Amino acid sequence: MLIIELCIRCISDNYLCGFKKNLTKGRKFMKILKTFIAFVTLFILGSSLATADTTISKEGQYIFNTLAFYLGGVLVAFMAAGFCMLESGLVTNKSVSTIAAKNIGKFAICSIIFFLFGYNMAYGVPEGGYIGTFSIWTEGSKIETGYSDSSDWFFQTMFVCATVSIVSGAVAERIKVWPFFLFAILMSGFIYPISMGWQWGGGWLAKAGFSDFAGSTLVHACGGAAALAGVMVLGARSGRFTGSGSKRVMVPFAASSIPLTTLGTFLLWFGWFGFNGFSQLAMGTFDDATAITKIAVNTHLAGAAGTFAGAVVSRVYGGKTDVIMMLNGALAGLVAITAEPLTPNPSTAMVIGAIGAVIMYFGTKMLENFGLDDVVGAIPVHMFAGIFGTLVVPLTNGDTSFATQFIGVISVCIFSFILSYGVFKTLSMTIGLRISKEAEKLGTDKAEIGVVAYSIRD
Repeated sequence: MLIIELCIRCISDNYLCGFKKNLTKGRKFMKILKTFIAFVTLFILGSSLATADTTISKEGQYIFNTLAFYLGGVLVAFMAAGFCMLESGLVTNKSVSTIAAKNIGKFAICSIIFFLFGYNMAYGVPEGGYIGTFSIWTEGSKIETGYSDSSDWFFQTMFVCATVSIVSGAVAERIKVWPFFLFAILMSGFIYPISMGWQWGGGWLAKAGFSDFAGSTLVHACGGAAALAGVMVLGARSGRFTGSGSKRVMVPFAASSIPLTTLGTFLLWFGWFGFNGFSQLAMGTFDDATAITKIAVNTHLAGAAGTFAGAVVSRVYGGKTDVIMMLNGALAGLVAITAEPLTPNPSTAMVIGAIGAVIMYFGTKMLENFGLDDVVGAIPVHMFAGIFGTLVVPLTNGDTSFATQFIGVISVCIFSFILSYGVFKTLSMTIGLRISKEAEKLGTDKAEIGVVAYSIRD
């Protein structure tokens, strides 16, 4: 570097001697030479770095892992908008404002409750235990942990918000807003954190060898089981089914906006890349970064296969290419692959996604035959497809077994269903859970919120 600088100075001195009468040009030339020096310096430094050891430091890993939690949390947060749009499009036009109120309210409530005690109920579980501690979350980041505590709380909070969102759509159009908010408190503070802690918090399911990578059961089936309990306690919307048990599809039960439902599905699909991909929980090594991208590929293909399967099965068995079945097929495929999006190859991921969609289709028909009114199809999408996805994990992941997976699925679903049923039943018998028939006929937007979603004027 010293030799290069001396040579440049000599060149510059000779150059300036020839142009003493034009100092401006000399100064410009000096700027060019300084730029050249900087370029040469960077080139030499770059060459030396290329041959150096590329193993990232602990601080570097901490930064990348924290960034992964943060980016994943942001993507999963977008799923809240997805649920809101999906539900708003599938309910009738008399209940859209109510859906918006429930979703923004639930998003806020779940975040506060998970901060106050939900997080430590899940992650304060003793090894092999059953329940954590009833205490407020606190920040205590250390570089040895490998990531920021705040980034972890932020990421995990978005998961509890997603779980409660599953219930919202299933019980729409006949549940009172404030009893639903009370349920959201109990779901986000106790039901979800306790059962989730059995696995992700290091509890008894984790010790038994149960595997659920990003939550086909811990999130989706748990939320679906709670939704089933709510649907059973509430009953169907007035006039939803005919005397023979068949459902009424058209007005007054037509979906308010298929484009809005489609937008919600896309938002959920995009958010799933954070939901599954960043559940790798690290991004500071070659293996972690590679795993995240592989998960993204499998997640996307499972959703794509689910979409196509929904189109085919609705055409074959229903005679029409049902767009709602295509949309819910995409979601069912995404739910099914969530239990293990890393170990399958892309072809297997597509098979899992397609089967998840088929299960969703026939699950939807089964619920209708039993007179269970799930407005958005949350139970077959999240519970049925989630159970399937979890049970088939041993096909590609030899670290668990079918027996262990079955025990985990049954335990989480029964726990969520029984506690949710008890909560809904208690609310129904005390403060009331369902709106009146008059309010239902008027619509929840007018009866509960006082704001009409669509006011079209000439």
